[in-house]
Amino acid sequence: MPFHPDARGPLAGIRVLDLSRVLAGPLCTMTLGDLGADVLKIERPGTGDDTRTWGPPWSAGAEGRESAYYLCVNRNKRSAAVDLKSEDGRALVRRLARDADVLVENYAPGMMDGWGLGYDALAADNPGLVFCSITGYGSDGPEAGRPGYDFAVQARSGWMSITGDPEGAPTKAGIALVDVLTGQNAAIGILAALREREISGRGQRVEVALFDSAMAGLVNVAQAALVTEKEPRRWGNAHATIVPYQTFDAADRPVAVAVGNDAQWRRLCGVLGADDLRDDERFATNPGRVEHRDVLVPLLAARFAVRDSASWLADMEEAGVPCAPVQTVGEALRDPVLRERGGVWEMQGATYGAVRTVASPVRLARTPASARLPAPALGEHTAEAADFGWLPRPGGPSESATRTLP
Repeated sequence: MPFHPDARGPLAGIRVLDLSRVLAGPLCTMTLGDLGADVLKIERPGTGDDTRTWGPPWSAGAEGRESAYYLCVNRNKRSAAVDLKSEDGRALVRRLARDADVLVENYAPGMMDGWGLGYDALAADNPGLVFCSITGYGSDGPEAGRPGYDFAVQARSGWMSITGDPEGAPTKAGIALVDVLTGQNAAIGILAALREREISGRGQRVEVALFDSAMAGLVNVAQAALVTEKEPRRWGNAHATIVPYQTFDAADRPVAVAVGNDAQWRRLCGVLGADDLRDDERFATNPGRVEHRDVLVPLLAARFAVRDSASWLADMEEAGVPCAPVQTVGEALRDPVLRERGGVWEMQGATYGAVRTVASPVRLARTPASARLPAPALGEHTAEAADFGWLPRPGGPSESATRTLP
């Protein structure tokens, strides 16, 4: 999908002042930008967002380079290099905040207040402002000032204790999933606050913490621990309460098999030619299969090992048994589903050249998400921010375009 600079998404006219960096905050603001919001990213002069240096790999062009990490969550934004430690820089942010709908920040609790840029100060000039703070462990409580890092939160929240091989060490997820969940939760909170503003006319503060997001992300595992008061264990690629729901090694590579009910189990037995397993009362229901998994799983593994993955997948798909190949990331990026659904967008950066990026997963039929701006170079739009600040709202000129810096 090429860029559509004139596209109007459902959030067209919403102005987002992005004072966040790294992953959770930038993912939140990119989500809003993909849906049409005007996002202005405020960055440190000289260095910018931390992730600009998180490489290799880089996307390099004739005039510069950007890290792949930075590129993944910063499209559909403009960048202004602003020194928040200077009075001029803080004055610019205060002026921009007067006309903003949303501000997103992930500084340590209290830092924005110390700069005179906290919620109370900015809401006094703009009562409609939705002010979103992303923290590690919250703005109150015993560890309010503790920095939040995805890796540390995965450890503390129990995620690592349930991830990895049962006989191996606790393991983190392969991506910074706590940051991803937190960024999505922040976007949800902001959208809820904007909806409520339509009723009350007032903005509010939204807070999303990495630790809170990680704990909520435990879903059924946390609920099971609360119900049983027992520690959940690691299951590797198996499932604690569904069998068979795991990978099996075919003759050439693993396949994932996800039998979610007893009818699918019977169909799997048909594919495997395993009438004996289908008729065994121990395995007739999921609770029985869970109870006797130590007997059942080796029997299934022996059957899967005799044929190649493609033939097993074809037969299971024809029979209606949920399954999938275990692909590499490269294979997934070449998957026909991604290609045919337009799941890759193209960017042409001002300095780093042409780049492809994974598209927004949010599909709206009438006002779709779109790629309007490439991830910006550091400070690429500083002059625009100082002179005008915001793009005109749809349907009329921007009021801020007539203002000057205080």
